Amino acid sequence: MAEPIDPLDELRAGLDALDTAGLRRRRRIVTTPCRPDTRLADRDGAVLAFCSNDYLGLAAEPAIAAALRQGSERWGSGSGASHLVSGHYAAHEALEQRLAAFTGMDDALYFSTGYMANIGVMPALVGRGDAIFADKLNHASLVDGALLSRAELIRYPHCDLGALSARLAASSAPRKLIVTDGVFSMDGDIAPLPELLALAEAHQAWLLVDDAHGFGVLGPQGRGCLAHFGLASPRLIYMGTLGKAAGVSGAFVAGQRDVIDWLLNKARSYIFTTGAPPMLAEGLLTALDLIEQGDARRAHLNALIARFKAGLSLQRWQLLPSDTPIQPLVIGDNHETLAVSRALDAEGLWVPAIRPPTVPKGEARLRIVLSAAHSAEQVDRLVDTLKRLEATQA
Repeated sequence: MAEPIDPLDELRAGLDALDTAGLRRRRRIVTTPCRPDTRLADRDGAVLAFCSNDYLGLAAEPAIAAALRQGSERWGSGSGASHLVSGHYAAHEALEQRLAAFTGMDDALYFSTGYMANIGVMPALVGRGDAIFADKLNHASLVDGALLSRAELIRYPHCDLGALSARLAASSAPRKLIVTDGVFSMDGDIAPLPELLALAEAHQAWLLVDDAHGFGVLGPQGRGCLAHFGLASPRLIYMGTLGKAAGVSGAFVAGQRDVIDWLLNKARSYIFTTGAPPMLAEGLLTALDLIEQGDARRAHLNALIARFKAGLSLQRWQLLPSDTPIQPLVIGDNHETLAVSRALDAEGLWVPAIRPPTVPKGEARLRIVLSAAHSAEQVDRLVDTLKRLEATQA
C-alpha cells in the first residue's frame, strides 16, 4: 500500500517545480485606473503598459464612469437574484436588445463573464454522442466548455480547413458544433470564418465564434468579426466580451431567437448565478455608443499597429503575423522570455511574459497589446527598446 502523501508538501513541491521551469505566475497590484501610463504597488514611478485588452481606451472613459454612477443611483449595487428569479432589470433588457441590434442578430443574452458564456453555451447545445470540432489554439474557456458538454472533442490543427473538413465528413455524430476564436488571443490572427461557416452549413453544424478580441475593434463601427467578413446565418452563434474593447465587464451571446431562448432555459452558468449589477448594463449602453462612434479611435489604433510592425525589425525573436492589436513576439525559452520582460520592466515598460500552458512548449512570448490610448511616441519607445534588448540579451 502506498504511503499517504501530505497534500501541503505536495503543493509546495509543485510550486518549486514551477519556479524551476520558469512557469510560476504572480500577480502585480495596479494602483491607478487602466491606462497606458500606470502605476504598480511593487515599484516606484509610472510604467508604460502594453498588456491590457483595453483596445479602444474605454476602461477609464469618463462618460462610462458617469453612466455607472447614474446607474448605481438608480439601481443600487446588486441585482439580488438570478435573472430567472428576480434579477433581470430593465437595464439588462435594454442592453440585450442593443447588443442584438448592434451585431445584427435576432436576440442576445447577457452573461457575467465570457468564461461563463462559453461553459454555458456548449453543454446546452450538445452532449453525449455529439461532437465538437475545435481549433487547437482556442481559448481555455472553449476547451472547458467542450469538456463539460461530454460530447466527443475533436481538435483540428490551427485554422486547417482541410483537416476540419475531413473530420466533419468522418463523424457520424447527430449534432455537430464547430468552435473557434474569432481573433486568437495569443497569436492575434483572425479565423477563416467564411470558410468555417461554409463547412458548418454543409455538415448541418453550429458555428460558435468567440469574438472576445474582435468585438469593438473589427468590422464597420466595431461590430465584430462576423461584420468584418459580412457573415449572417442561422447556424452562427456569436459570443462577445464586454470587459476588453467595451471597457466594462461581462459578455453576451447573440444569435437566432430560438437559440437564445433555448440558452436562457438550458445554459447552467446563466440560470444558476446571480445577475450582474444592473448599473454595469447602464455603463455598457454608453460603451456601445462610444464603440459605434469610435471610427477615429479605430483608425488611430490601426495606424499604431502598422507603425509598430514597420518599425520592429529583429534578428532572433519572431513577431507573429497579426493585423490586430495583439502583437505576439515569440522568444522561445521560458527563462529568456522572463528575463526580457524584466529588462523591459526595468526600463519602465510593462509587457508580461506568456508561457506554457497558455502557449505551446518552446513558444514562450511577449504578448504586446496596443491600444487607441497609446501615442505614436509611446509605440516608438517600445520598438526602440525591444531592438536594443535583442542585441544585448544574446
